[in-house]
Amino acid sequence: MDLSLSTETVGDRTIVKVGGEIDVYTAPKLREQLVELVNDGNFHLVVDMEGVDFLDSTGLGVLVGGLKRVRAHEGSLRLVCNQERILKIFRITGLTKVFPIHTSVEDAVQATD
Repeated sequence: MDLSLSTETVGDRTIVKVGGEIDVYTAPKLREQLVELVNDGNFHLVVDMEGVDFLDSTGLGVLVGGLKRVRAHEGSLRLVCNQERILKIFRITGLTKVFPIHTSVEDAVQATD
């Protein structure tokens, strides 16, 4: 399966809607998108993972890298995920302590740092 990406801006937040699988083959596409957004001055990102079917360690690395990139600019990276199998990966790796994880895009956009 491939990876689909689309972006939209709501206020000062940029929403990256991700669909498909984030794995060793598709993660570079997500990395490029996050780097491009930050380079363009978008420092408050919401990654909507509701359409993600699979996430591996390479995908996790891309998300952590994106978080480091936005934090270097006093920014934020929030995740939207309500799929138990994906949430389990964040819990097992301890990344629930690193990423704010929301159940909807609306919650993530309205959240304050």
